Amino acid sequence: MAGGQKKLSWHSTFGDIEVDEPQYREGTRRRRPFVQSAQVQHRGCSLPLQRVVTDLGADLPFAQAAGKLQEHYGVILSPSTIRQVTEGHARALVVDGEDEPAWPTQTGAATVIAEVDGGMVPLVEVDPDSPDRRRGKRLLWKEAKVSLAHAHGSTTRVYGATLRGGVEVAGWQLLGCAIAAGMGTDSQVHALGDGAVWIADQVAARFGTQGRYTVDFFHVCDYLAEAAKGCAPGETKTWLELQKKRLKNNDSAAVLAALSEALEPAGVADADAPVRACHRYLSNRLDHLDYQGALAQGLPIGSGEIESAHRYVVQQRLKRPGAWWTPDNAEAMLALRITRANGQWSRYWQDDLKQAA
Repeated sequence: MAGGQKKLSWHSTFGDIEVDEPQYREGTRRRRPFVQSAQVQHRGCSLPLQRVVTDLGADLPFAQAAGKLQEHYGVILSPSTIRQVTEGHARALVVDGEDEPAWPTQTGAATVIAEVDGGMVPLVEVDPDSPDRRRGKRLLWKEAKVSLAHAHGSTTRVYGATLRGGVEVAGWQLLGCAIAAGMGTDSQVHALGDGAVWIADQVAARFGTQGRYTVDFFHVCDYLAEAAKGCAPGETKTWLELQKKRLKNNDSAAVLAALSEALEPAGVADADAPVRACHRYLSNRLDHLDYQGALAQGLPIGSGEIESAHRYVVQQRLKRPGAWWTPDNAEAMLALRITRANGQWSRYWQDDLKQAA
């Protein structure tokens, strides 16, 4: 077996490293024992460095991540390399295909709280047939649907997020979160949302008689606050507080009666008729206003948890000024951030180390 040496360079968390690498040739094959045992490649990034890079790239624009990497680790990588490493690992976390989760067969938590919300993400689609890719771009916004669930009384939350599919996929995702959070055959699911019809429909379709949907109380209050200006000019605060109290006592009939007294004439456009809008909104959601029942059980009546999750999981990284994502990369970054939110970050890298060994 013939032998020799060659310079090997790679990036690591300890800085840029160069070694004299012994290499051997066996017949027509080249043997590189150091590369094999150290799991590095020429001008590549070691796995520990990839973990650092991906951690930074998951939170920061890639140019900022490059600066942080140099400041804290002394490693110089271009933003394009950081993007390549981060998005590569992010794509590995995307689950191919979305299917309805299997219904649980075991008993579970008495009550599971489940919430879902949608928010817009800036996307860019590139026409592959355009001779000038810069001119062949189309900017658009698409709704990312985020779900969370946790057993009542537990602070351990299970998150899900996707840009793919329609409301049915979001419903499957919500069901999956609930099951992972402890939903069983005897569990009741207390679901919350902002009043969007598709959320109520999916809660009914996915959880059946085990699910109960409640419209976010504070979203209802936004409608009431606008209606108060027409119902009680000069006494809007007093009127609004009375309607809130009535709703919490499940006296929605009294709220509708108060609104009916000040409904705008039919000739007034909907955009200029907040009382009518509020009356219609409540009338269409009477089955989802059981605030008294929720409060009696110590359950939340607001969907603040999912709104915070949307800001933390989606907007913090994907909705930065000037940021536009291809649909595939946006989905991958969502998968990456959900992995961290669900506490599966370390497990992913342990699996990578096992595969590399």
